[in-house]
Amino acid sequence: MQFEPVQEIKNLKTLQTFFHSNSSKFRRCLSFFLSFLFEHMVLYARSWKNFSRDFAARRMMSKVVLFLAFVVAGIVWASMIRIALYSDTWACQSPLSCFSGCPIPFAKDPEGLDHSNVRRTPDQLVKGLSYIMEDEPDVNNGWQSLLPFGGGGQKRWFERGESFKLNTTMKVKVHCGFTRSSGAGMTVADMRYVKGCKYVVASGIFNPYSIIHQPTNVSVHSRKLFCFVMLVDEKILSLMKYRETVEEDIHGGLWAGIWRLIPLKHLPYNETRRNEEISKLLIHRLIPQAQYSIWVSSKMVLVADPLLILERYLWREGHSFAISQHGYRHSIYEEAYASKRRKKYSRPRIDTQMRVYQSEGLEPWSTKKRVISDVPEASIIIREHTMMNNLFSCLWFNEVHLFTPLDQLSFGYVAHRLGGESFKYFMFPFCEFNSLFELHSHSWDRFEMRFGGEINVA
Repeated sequence: MQFEPVQEIKNLKTLQTFFHSNSSKFRRCLSFFLSFLFEHMVLYARSWKNFSRDFAARRMMSKVVLFLAFVVAGIVWASMIRIALYSDTWACQSPLSCFSGCPIPFAKDPEGLDHSNVRRTPDQLVKGLSYIMEDEPDVNNGWQSLLPFGGGGQKRWFERGESFKLNTTMKVKVHCGFTRSSGAGMTVADMRYVKGCKYVVASGIFNPYSIIHQPTNVSVHSRKLFCFVMLVDEKILSLMKYRETVEEDIHGGLWAGIWRLIPLKHLPYNETRRNEEISKLLIHRLIPQAQYSIWVSSKMVLVADPLLILERYLWREGHSFAISQHGYRHSIYEEAYASKRRKKYSRPRIDTQMRVYQSEGLEPWSTKKRVISDVPEASIIIREHTMMNNLFSCLWFNEVHLFTPLDQLSFGYVAHRLGGESFKYFMFPFCEFNSLFELHSHSWDRFEMRFGGEINVA
């Protein structure tokens, strides 16, 4: 059974199908008209001397020129429609929100912010959160396993549904990626470093197309307060040493500018996008002492002071989790169709994910819902590491592992299953997202790095 897109995007699908199915006809018609025009122009050029006195020829030529103008206009119109289809231009809420930033009401001076007086958000619902750490024998009892991080990370299908059920004064023990015998291992020097990190700006590079971008407008106070952590795998670290200026301190730590490079070992996936989700959604597992974190995509250059970001999006209005609205879409079903159209991932896997969510009661977003949108722009996540937020991150990661690494498809589902009263988050306008960052596309070409042989990066 094929997943049916929601009503709002059926017109887009019809248009795209029309252009794909008729593209060969358009080419044949255009070729015919151009050859027709060329033949007649050659014919009239041979009799140019009599052309000015030939009224029928002039009339015929004017018709040909007029018809050619209509053909060119049609080609331009069709090209504009195709560009709009693939760039999602007409899905934009407004030109300002999609292509430009807007002023952000930041505090004036980060040096004057006293973060020591900020009160932590109390854990009202989830009183305790622990993770399954023990390896268990892998028994083939018909249940579908979710997590590959050792036996203790395995999760049965019925446990997935139970993990969303919350009640007051509960203590939760949840599957969340790592067990004692598996997970993303760090060096001793890196583990010692992250133990002192309470305020974290984190990012991750797991593909050879990204380079390290240094944040700008970071105050002296924030440089001392925050740990800027760049998570990588060992192959990417080798590439960085070849292409970047990587320095080693006296304790064995690796640095690239303001970023502390932390290589992760024993990553479970051959797929770089899934490994990136570990650095993105499991920061509370990688850096358990962190109280606040700002996750930034490796494509983005942070141009705002991180302390001002925490004050604006968390502390000022008492939020504990903030994420940007998507610039184009509100419904995960629209996002799923757009992902298939742009070939972001396997279409059958996306269809399966959407069918499961439909069967479990997730309705397409509408103005009747209490939430602003079901689809975030997940290139930045601003969060306080409360037990509820850590639980949400674990469940979000579980969905990413089970279905697709397109985390925008599962964010709204996990929030829906936990309930709006249990998990509360702040979605700020997309134009503010544009003001927080400068976007840089992945810029490393595929290349071979040779140290007596080839290092191939998937």
